[in-house]
Amino acid sequence: MTTLRYDGSFDGLFTAIFEVFEYKYREVEIVSQQRFFQENIFAEIHEVITSEEKSERVLKKLEQSIGKVGIHELLKVFLSEEADLEALVLSAVRQSVQFPGENILQNYADESILRIAKINKSVSRERHRMTAFIRFEKMQDDVYFAKIDPDFNVLPLIKTHFQNRYQDQKWMIYDLRRQYGLLYDLEHCDFFYPDEKIDLSRYDEKFHDEEKKYQTLWQRYFFKTNIVERKNIKLHLQHVPKRYWKYLTEKR
Repeated sequence: MTTLRYDGSFDGLFTAIFEVFEYKYREVEIVSQQRFFQENIFAEIHEVITSEEKSERVLKKLEQSIGKVGIHELLKVFLSEEADLEALVLSAVRQSVQFPGENILQNYADESILRIAKINKSVSRERHRMTAFIRFEKMQDDVYFAKIDPDFNVLPLIKTHFQNRYQDQKWMIYDLRRQYGLLYDLEHCDFFYPDEKIDLSRYDEKFHDEEKKYQTLWQRYFFKTNIVERKNIKLHLQHVPKRYWKYLTEKR
């Protein structure tokens, strides 16, 4: 068994896959540095140095059979952070090489392809809910700030949505679990990676005065328009699962 250890990036993963074929490895596992734990002391460790050139060669070859949509599906598998994501992506690439010209991602009879489809559905649902439930709050520096804690790493998937929708204001979205975020300054929209964990212990004290008034007004509106006799908690939870309530001003 050969273990290919990569840096945890998307390009790093596809560099590792390129080297599986380059060195003609048969029994392999691909593991990110963050998840690496050597259980088998006899396993051969192959350190992967990320190469955009190698990664691009694999992706271009894949695109010929599964298209850009298929590449996007594999990206969602990568962003799912599932424990077996590397094995699933490697399986898809191997099948694509074995059956050139066929879109192997439509072969749901294969167990790994079916799992890829299920992961895509879950990640897409989380992405959709983030675009629906994220709430920005105006801070004292006039930046609109939103904190999220999604089950999957969907921040790269919602970047374009928010960049197109909110072009006239400065905003920031911060992923609490993964400790990185997205910042738009009216000109550029880029990811940022703080050196230290952002302290949100006194978060409410940094609200702009306008934000406090808007929140109070919205909570009053929500309370006044609520019709107790027509309350349907079961249906409400189907549309707005409880784990998303922490994002909603009206639920506080």
